Amino acid sequence: MQSDGKIRLPIGQSGPAEIDRLSAEIATCRICRDAATRPLPHEPRPVAVLSATARILIAGQAPGLRVQETGIPFNDASGDRLRQWLAVDRDQFYDPSKFAILPMGFCFPGYDAHGSDLPPRKECAPLWRSRAISSMPQVRLILAVGGYAQAWHLGGNAAKSMTDTVRNWRSHLEAGLLPLPHPSWRNTGWLKKNPWFEAELLPELRAQVLRWIS
Repeated sequence: MQSDGKIRLPIGQSGPAEIDRLSAEIATCRICRDAATRPLPHEPRPVAVLSATARILIAGQAPGLRVQETGIPFNDASGDRLRQWLAVDRDQFYDPSKFAILPMGFCFPGYDAHGSDLPPRKECAPLWRSRAISSMPQVRLILAVGGYAQAWHLGGNAAKSMTDTVRNWRSHLEAGLLPLPHPSWRNTGWLKKNPWFEAELLPELRAQVLRWIS
């Protein structure tokens, strides 16, 4: 989270060599497995896509089990819905020249007692996020998917609820960020209760995506 509550797009200098070095470091991270309290109960498999050229950064929450198993971000039903929202196919979505993908937690956090995914691990963002974002100064649009990403990227500008944050998308877009609900099937009810999302936000989202990947 930004300490002053302001949205910041990446700044700094980077390039393919730095992206490769940082990606290699992230791939070998085991901080959550070796945590002093509540260690990750399975072997970590960090999933992130850094890019020296992509203009869009997808800031998600944490990988699910299928992503943990395959090592491919959004390689599940949530990813199918997200790609439908963006109006892109799998080839476009997984083209690192078009999209960078940086979840708040890089590894599958496991399940809670009710069978739902646990929140992103708290060790991950403080260690990696600022450095990773600074390595991609070319990014022009951040898609903040879910409440955890919105809280970090918007800081004090995030509303008390995810719904209100997403509802205020126009004011955030001026600063280069679009907040989105998580595309999980668990949010199907939310989509039905908030028809303005598909009627108003999705057309602008698709226009912005087309602008920055063309």
